[in-house]
Amino acid sequence: MKKLLPYLFYALLATAAAGSTTACAQQQADPKQTQALLAKPGVVLLDVRTPAEFSTGHLRGARNLNFLSTDFTDQVARLDPNATYVLYCASGNRSGKAAALMQQNGFRHVVNAGGFPALKEGGLPTE
Repeated sequence: MKKLLPYLFYALLATAAAGSTTACAQQQADPKQTQALLAKPGVVLLDVRTPAEFSTGHLRGARNLNFLSTDFTDQVARLDPNATYVLYCASGNRSGKAAALMQQNGFRHVVNAGGFPALKEGGLPTE
């Protein structure tokens, strides 16, 4: 039995580590899927880039919520957790992290739309 304990410990550790990475894994919507989502009533579009990035161009109707801001979590806490949110950034990295954070805080309908350049290239309207 003593010889089995280290193996059981490592098996348990590996299972926990695998579970923690898959819990945060999420799919990224492509531009066509994003456009279909945004056509639905009540969907909130969040650009999680910095205000400087946002000012150079953004998707029409997007609200800027800077993921790098020190009060990002506080800003998220003021959002309706029952609404559907579509997030994007420059590459999909920050929006993925923001979506994971929102889901960890009880938001159930959060979609990572990826990066602004791909969305713009995919034909989504910009301003």
